[in-house]
Amino acid sequence: MSRPLIGITAYFEAARWGDWVREAVLSPPSYAKAVGRAGGAPVMLPPLTPHTAEDYVRGLRGLVLAGGVEVGAAAYNAEQDRRAPEPQEHRDRCELALARAAVRADIPILAIARGMHVLNVAQGGTLIPWLPEVLDSDRHTDAGGAHTIQVSVTSKLGKAIGDRAEVTAPHHQSVHRLGTGLLAVAWAEDQIVEGIELQGHRFGVGVQWHPERGEDNRLFDAFIEAAR
Repeated sequence: MSRPLIGITAYFEAARWGDWVREAVLSPPSYAKAVGRAGGAPVMLPPLTPHTAEDYVRGLRGLVLAGGVEVGAAAYNAEQDRRAPEPQEHRDRCELALARAAVRADIPILAIARGMHVLNVAQGGTLIPWLPEVLDSDRHTDAGGAHTIQVSVTSKLGKAIGDRAEVTAPHHQSVHRLGTGLLAVAWAEDQIVEGIELQGHRFGVGVQWHPERGEDNRLFDAFIEAAR
């Protein structure tokens, strides 16, 4: 059986090799490795222009919306928090267009960390731009702080990983208002949304944490199975 072609969103960043420093298309290798372990064929998608979204999607069997810098508040008509990093607006525009094209085409989507926020905003949802202020706590921004989340057992996410999971998911943003067709399917103890799903879609799953970084590849397995 041939491996389904899976697009992974990438970004432009300065990179060094030898004596050269040039802008490069970058993606952490953990995404491609997780896709490969699950039986997919990964390809990187540079954020060139939103107009390429439909062309990308026509050639793909699935889309990974990868993590990265927080989504700019302008994307959901809010005011940018001064404590948030400078948004990568070109990436926001391209990935929002990709997410919408993938939803229209009904190809499987796995949206990770920032990618979950992109999927939510693409569907008309909003984000909490600076979560520590809302919670009056840094517990969701602690890079070393693992915590247990509850997962809906009837969801695609729950069927892939079970009803509970131990995750490490440092983030300054969070889902606020869910976008059209999206349901919350995983929560932290304080009810911050940690997983979402697009109803009526073949496989449209977003998670707040980084499943590509661990040894448990079950979520990628389920994603690639849907892409077949």
